[in-house]
Amino acid sequence: MPTLRSQPQRAGLVAVGGAAGLVAACIVLGLGLRADGVRLYLGGPLLAGSWDPRLPIAAAVPVLVGLVVVATARIRLPWTGLLGASAVAAAAWAVSLASVDGRDGLLRGVSSVHDYLADVPRVDSLAGLLSGYVGNVSADAADPWTTHVGGHPPGALLVFTVLDRLGLGGPGWAAALCIAVGASAVPAVLITARAVAGEQLARAAAPYLVLTPAAVWLATSADALFLGVSAWGIAALAVAVRAAGRSADALALAGGVLLGAAVFLSYGLVLLGPLAVAVVVVRRRLRALVVGALGVLVVVGAFAALGFWWVSGLLATMERVSEGPAAMSRPSWFFLLANLAVVAIAIGPAGVAGLGTALGTPARRTAAVVLPLVTLAAVLLADVSLLSKGEVERIYLPFFGWLLTATALLAPRWRTGWLLAQAGTALSVQLLVRTSW
Repeated sequence: MPTLRSQPQRAGLVAVGGAAGLVAACIVLGLGLRADGVRLYLGGPLLAGSWDPRLPIAAAVPVLVGLVVVATARIRLPWTGLLGASAVAAAAWAVSLASVDGRDGLLRGVSSVHDYLADVPRVDSLAGLLSGYVGNVSADAADPWTTHVGGHPPGALLVFTVLDRLGLGGPGWAAALCIAVGASAVPAVLITARAVAGEQLARAAAPYLVLTPAAVWLATSADALFLGVSAWGIAALAVAVRAAGRSADALALAGGVLLGAAVFLSYGLVLLGPLAVAVVVVRRRLRALVVGALGVLVVVGAFAALGFWWVSGLLATMERVSEGPAAMSRPSWFFLLANLAVVAIAIGPAGVAGLGTALGTPARRTAAVVLPLVTLAAVLLADVSLLSKGEVERIYLPFFGWLLTATALLAPRWRTGWLLAQAGTALSVQLLVRTSW
């Protein structure tokens, strides 16, 4: 077996070892807290779900999909072909994992009584939804929104309501939308990586973006929708930087509008702001940043004109969360650690090794690590804010693809091994835990 001679690659392995230790420690601590009567509201000691080892015949499907991705990872497709193939493969990987539990695996998250679809029948008009939204956020309101609706801006409920009005209501269509938009984030991240750091880096990261353990939650939660919208917003800005004339302005404006829409899907996506700025600043094209900001303001202004002010919604949601049973019972010190352990599970061993490599090499001063390290800073900020105590395998989903771009720094000769580790991690989670999403 060849030895790893480079210090950066050793740093990656050290990071994997540290992450494995953190995951194990958090599981032990979580079990201990539950034994002491602490209500973690997670189902499991770390992930949201119940311990349920199983090996149905349907597990053969993700195994086959994973092996196909690993076997074809070194094939050099034309750039446009790579983008299309990566989206299809990402959707296939996510759906195959969720389908281990049959139809329930695909629809469980969006069908929950705590999710967005439960409140769709309450919406009489879109204008009324926005103007009266904040008044129903508090858990003490006369008719409060469900947990997920009250914990987010009105954008997601608006999307699913429009889908319903178009005759595409119900969990099946909602799941299809989330999967399609979520899987499309893979080519969006690749386009951004190519614009920021070159095609070679983007191609190197592509199979890791597809075969990620985070796909366990991509096919089962509305956060996949948030992921896709925000990823395309950043991609449009990144491409705008390399374009010229009216095309550049149009792309920057579109990117700003998409990012503006994203923060009305989830308050936490405002933390992607530094990443959006970074993909522009790294190429020193500040005009794109200004035009993109105008796009964001257009969306903010439109929602405000229709009766919803983002800041008021955020404050109301923070109050609801801080007074809720999860915030009151979940110990902060534990989730400062557990949230990071869950991130390690979601991005897998290769993602952790990539981040360790990025942090342990002079390459961190180059464009190659702009995307993962800026995103890592955003994740750490989200963690210390303690606005999310647990369930971050779903909540942080829009950040994971950007972290995984660090896998481009891994030694090419170890690609097959790292991809098998990614697939093994995803399958282990899916077959050992019956997740809530």
